[in-house]
Amino acid sequence: MKNDITIAQEAKLNLIEEVAKSIGVDYDDLELYGKYKAKFADSIWDKVGDNKNGKLVLVTAINPTPAGEGKTTTTVGLGQALGKLGQKAIIALREPSLGPCMGIKGGAAGGGYAQVVPMEDINLHFTGDIHAVTSAHNLVSAILDNHLQQGNLLEIDTRQIVWKRVMDMNDRALRNIVIGLGGKMQGVPREDGFIITVASEIMAILCLAEDINDLRERLSKIIIAYNFKGQPVTVNDLNITGALSVLLKDAIKPNLVQTLEHTPAIMHGGPFANIAHGCNSVRATKLALKLSDIVVTEAGFGADLGAEKFLDIKCRQSKLKPDAIVLVATIRALKYNGGVNKASLSEENLNALKTGIVNLEKHIENMQKYQVPIVVTLNHFVSDTDKEVNFVKEYCETLGCEFALSNVWEKGGEGGIELANKVLYTLQNKESHFKLLYEDSATIKEKVETVAREIYGAKDVIYSASAEKTIKQIKELGMEHLPICIAKTQYSLSDNKDLLGRPKDFTINVREMYVSAGAGFVVVVTGDVMIMPGLPKRPAAENIDMDQSGKIIGLS
Repeated sequence: MKNDITIAQEAKLNLIEEVAKSIGVDYDDLELYGKYKAKFADSIWDKVGDNKNGKLVLVTAINPTPAGEGKTTTTVGLGQALGKLGQKAIIALREPSLGPCMGIKGGAAGGGYAQVVPMEDINLHFTGDIHAVTSAHNLVSAILDNHLQQGNLLEIDTRQIVWKRVMDMNDRALRNIVIGLGGKMQGVPREDGFIITVASEIMAILCLAEDINDLRERLSKIIIAYNFKGQPVTVNDLNITGALSVLLKDAIKPNLVQTLEHTPAIMHGGPFANIAHGCNSVRATKLALKLSDIVVTEAGFGADLGAEKFLDIKCRQSKLKPDAIVLVATIRALKYNGGVNKASLSEENLNALKTGIVNLEKHIENMQKYQVPIVVTLNHFVSDTDKEVNFVKEYCETLGCEFALSNVWEKGGEGGIELANKVLYTLQNKESHFKLLYEDSATIKEKVETVAREIYGAKDVIYSASAEKTIKQIKELGMEHLPICIAKTQYSLSDNKDLLGRPKDFTINVREMYVSAGAGFVVVVTGDVMIMPGLPKRPAAENIDMDQSGKIIGLS
C-alpha cells in the first residue's frame, strides 16, 4: 500500500474554482492562493446568508492510542461517501499545526484514500492563517513589554502578567524563560514563557468570532495582565485592537480545498483539543451549512475533549446544533485499552476486547447526555476478525446506537458507503434534541465538577491554591457565567495518561486557571498537561526532505 504523501501527490486535483462551482460559489467570491487553494471573499455572505441550513454531523472518537483511530480520515471518507450517494456534502475541518507535523503526531489532512489536498500545502504553511495568529499574538507581547519599558503608565504588576508569547512549534525549552536581560535599554527583566500558537486565545477568538466586527470586539477584551490594584489590563488599554484586527483581516476568511475525490472541504482555524477548544471556526461551519445539505465536521482528540468543547463551548456561543454524532473506534484501540501491547494487536483477542470496550461505552454514554443520535463506526483493519466486529456491533446496538464498518483509508468514498447510509438513515429517522451539559448560571466549580464527574467519570476534583485564588477573582470580575475549557491529557478519561479503559474513583487535579475573556471561556489546566508540547526522541522532522526535483518526501 502506498503511503499518504505518495497517494496525495499522484492525485489529479480539480482547479479550486471548479470545486467552488460545484457548491454554487462564483469565481468573484474567491480569493485564490494558487491553483488549488482559495479563501472565501466577504462577498459570499451576502449571497448565501438567507439559504436554509443543511444538517450538521459531528465526528468524534474514543481516547487516542498508539494503535490509531482515524477520526479525520473517517470525516473525509464520510464526506466522499455522501457525495457518491448523490448528497451535496461539505467537510469542515481544522488546519494542521506545524508542531505535530514536525513532532510525533503527523499532519491532519486524513490518510490513505480519504485525504484533503494539496496535502503538503495544508500540513505546512497553507494560507498563512496560523502565522497571522502568531504575529498578532506576539504583537501584544511586544507592545506590553514596550509599555513597561516606556514608563508603565497602566501600572501593570509584572508579577501578574498572564500573557505569554507563542510559536507554532513544539519547543519545551521555551516553556519558562526570563526576558529583558542585558541592561537598562533591553527591557524590564521578568519571567515569561511560550505556548504553542494553536493554544493562543487569539486562535480561539478567530474560531469563535462571527465576523470581523465580533473579532475586533473580542480582541479588545483580552486580559493580558493585572495592575497593582488587582484590576485587569486589556488589549484595549494598550490601544492595539485595530492593529491586531488588521493582522487578522485575511486570516478570518475560511479556506476552500478539496478531497481526493473533489468533495469540497472548508478548512479554517486550528486550536488543539487537549489544551484549547479543539474546533474549526464558527464562520467555516456556518458557511458550509449555507452551501450544502450535509456538513461533516470533526472535533479534536477523544469525545471527552473535542466533542465536549464543540458542544459546550462552540455550540453554546454560536447557537449551532448537531443533528448526529459519529463516534469512531478501532478494534485495535479497544484491545489496547483492554491491556494488549501494540505488537500483539493484530491477534484475535475477544477477552481484551470485552475489557477495553468500556472506553467506547463511556463515550457513548457521554454523547447520549447531549441527546443527539449516535452512529458508531469501526475504522476497519485487515486483522479485525468477524467475531471481534460482531461483538462490537452487538454491543453498540444494545446501547441504542447505529453501527457501521468503515474502510475509507483503503477504498476512499466507496469504503464509507455503509457509514454514509447509516448517517443518512439517522438524519432522516432520528431527531436531535440537543441540550448543553451545564447552564451559564452554574458556578465555575459546579461547571468543572459537572464535566469531571459526568464526562470523565471522576470521583472528586481537587483545586490548587492558585486555582482557588483565580476562582475567587473570576467571581469578583463578574465572569462566572462563562463556560469552561478544560486542558487535559487526551490519552485517558482521567488527567493521568496511564489510566486506560474506563477508570473509576480517580481525582481530577486542577493546577491553574485563567480567563480568556475575548474567547469567552475560562481555561482550566489539569494534571501535568503542557500548553507548549515537547518533541519526541526522534521527531518526524528527521524524515521530511525534498528530492532533487523539489518534491516533498517523508511528510505524514
